Amino acid sequence: MYTQVARSKRQSIVDTLAGRIRAGEYEPGTKLEGEHRLAEEFGVSRSTIRQALSELQHQRLIATETGRGSFVIFDGHQLDQDRGWAQSMASAGSDVTAEILGIEPVGRDEVPLLPADVDLTRAVAVRRVRSLRVADGDDVPVSFECASVPAIGMLADLPAAGLVEDSLASTLRAAGLVPVQGTQRADIRLLDAREAGILRRDAGEAFLRTSRTSFDSDGRFVEHVVSLLDPQHFSLALTFGGER
Repeated sequence: MYTQVARSKRQSIVDTLAGRIRAGEYEPGTKLEGEHRLAEEFGVSRSTIRQALSELQHQRLIATETGRGSFVIFDGHQLDQDRGWAQSMASAGSDVTAEILGIEPVGRDEVPLLPADVDLTRAVAVRRVRSLRVADGDDVPVSFECASVPAIGMLADLPAAGLVEDSLASTLRAAGLVPVQGTQRADIRLLDAREAGILRRDAGEAFLRTSRTSFDSDGRFVEHVVSLLDPQHFSLALTFGGER
């Protein structure tokens, strides 16, 4: 019931702001009011405002500017972490499927490559493999990832309840966690026997490994994702400099 009310409030804010934008109340290039001001106007939390603004960004009604950042590219298309890779790949026209291998509670020491300064005791790990359908109809695994989220609120129930809309990005938004900052690292990983079996490759084959740790605007830990990516399809890009 609480989640339904929260979604209703968020959608009402999205509809109101979208209506103002389409009616021309905001000139192109005009900044929206700040989160604090919007939260006061609509009588909601800043977390709800951030979720509404994220939805407006997905609708391409607003844009955010960042000084620098890194992003993953799949077959020439940038993958939007906020929307989730599944939606990004689908919108790019790629025939990619995602299979959940497991959702289970884990301790901090079981989270791979987690930075030492992250405040986390218990987590829920979501392990997924993504496969690309090739010309002969076969599904070829192209990535394997382990996403760890804090075992708090509704996220603690994920092993039994599953993901919202089969999407971790949607689940995090429903839990009031919107990633807005963080770090991402990349290196080359030689697949071990277990990883090779999951990806149907030879042990020792080189894959691109990325490790991304995300936080919300208040500095709360949101998600830590370690991904093994087929370098024939994935690459990592970096943008830097001032506002564009």
